[in-house]
Amino acid sequence: MKIYRHLAKSVLAAAAIMMAVSCTNGSAGQTAGQAAASADTSATGRMIIRYIDGDSLMANYNLAKEISEAMLRRSNQLDNEQQKRGAEITRFGNEIQNKYQNNGYLTQESFNADQAKLQQMQIDAQNYLAKLQRDAQNEMQQYNMQLNDSVENFINEYARQKGYDMIIYKASGVYMDAKYDVTNEVVNGLNKRYTKVEKK
Repeated sequence: MKIYRHLAKSVLAAAAIMMAVSCTNGSAGQTAGQAAASADTSATGRMIIRYIDGDSLMANYNLAKEISEAMLRRSNQLDNEQQKRGAEITRFGNEIQNKYQNNGYLTQESFNADQAKLQQMQIDAQNYLAKLQRDAQNEMQQYNMQLNDSVENFINEYARQKGYDMIIYKASGVYMDAKYDVTNEVVNGLNKRYTKVEKK
């Protein structure tokens, strides 16, 4: 059941696979310097490329932080339920063993009944924990979709406004000059746009 502990981390890992967005050049909203850079780029045939640090984005984007916290709570809930069910089964198993060793069973039928009950408890626990795991995985998928859509939609619009041809993740390159890092601008824009959804 170690998968439960990794659910929150999976949200961050899934977000990191979002890749570059390509956009057409647009001069609207550009500063004079950016407009000049676009003109130079057009003249030389070079693309305007910027990058973002995915880890930093996920660590500072409020939606990503809330999702990470939600999945951590879900992971803790699953761990607690697993421990609770395990403790119940262990306790009843010990009761059967002690009763058997102390000749507490008057008939074979009563012993068999308790054994059957123990087996059913194990089956019920497995089914219940499997359902919780499926629910958590479905929830994680929904969160990932929400997070990916939010980041991708913002970056598409941001790139168009800035006149960038491409924005890539830092992890996709070997070396990138820090002057091309737009992570803080993207995070600030995402957080400014994001409205926290009240918990149900």
